[in-house]
Amino acid sequence: MSVWFVTGASRGFGLEIAREALSRGHRVAATARRSAGIRELLPEAGDRLLTLDLDVTDEAQAIRAVDATVERFGRIDVVVNNAGRGLLGAVEEAPDSAVRAAFDVNVFGALNIQRAALPHLREQRSGHVLNISSVAGVVGIPGWGLYNATKFAMEGFTEAMSHELAPLGVKVTLIEPGYFRTDFLEASGVSTATTVIDDYAATAGATLAYARDVNHVQLGDPVKGAKAILDVTEAGEPPLRLVLGSDAYGYTQAKLDVQLAELHTWRKISESTDHEQM
Repeated sequence: MSVWFVTGASRGFGLEIAREALSRGHRVAATARRSAGIRELLPEAGDRLLTLDLDVTDEAQAIRAVDATVERFGRIDVVVNNAGRGLLGAVEEAPDSAVRAAFDVNVFGALNIQRAALPHLREQRSGHVLNISSVAGVVGIPGWGLYNATKFAMEGFTEAMSHELAPLGVKVTLIEPGYFRTDFLEASGVSTATTVIDDYAATAGATLAYARDVNHVQLGDPVKGAKAILDVTEAGEPPLRLVLGSDAYGYTQAKLDVQLAELHTWRKISESTDHEQM
């Protein structure tokens, strides 16, 4: 059985991934900024569960958490970068402090975990990194622009990393969920810009209103999502990207259709900028 290291495991996707991994007989290091209470949520885990306090923005703490997992279980097979922070508001509305806080968790926090864990996976010449991105890492959505930026960043370094790690036997997958019925849209999961600019009422403002309306009635089922994620790790050739949710699938398909049509429309201008061939 595999050893899973999961960040943000006290609720939502992180908790359901930990639960599903345990149900399949795996061992799990479940981490969160405040891990107290995780064991009570996973009462059947026994000694297959290790709970650890971990603020992913603290690199030294990340190294200690990974080392504690290896000391307890002997190895790490699957790393799940799930800890994340939302930011809702027009790009112009969001203050610098909120933007930096989102990047600290979603980008630099994930990188802290990877730097701590990858030496172990490389030494083993095996393992799987699951970076929890979002459909917001694929499609720019009014009102989510700066959250988009953090997830677009994750998409970029993860895709490059997948090529770097493939020769070393380590697999990499981006998970791209749509709206799932978790607590992510609560104030504890999403910061909202305090400045409101009327000119953005029909764009970013509409997204904010939708986020409030859809909270706790989202289409996606996190239990089914966790099962899909576990299934992917058991596939012989897992995908680089796994879209979760029919809403995310629709958004992604529409984005790719528009992008491909635009690429073809402007092909002549794109190719006209090459040097003349001698």
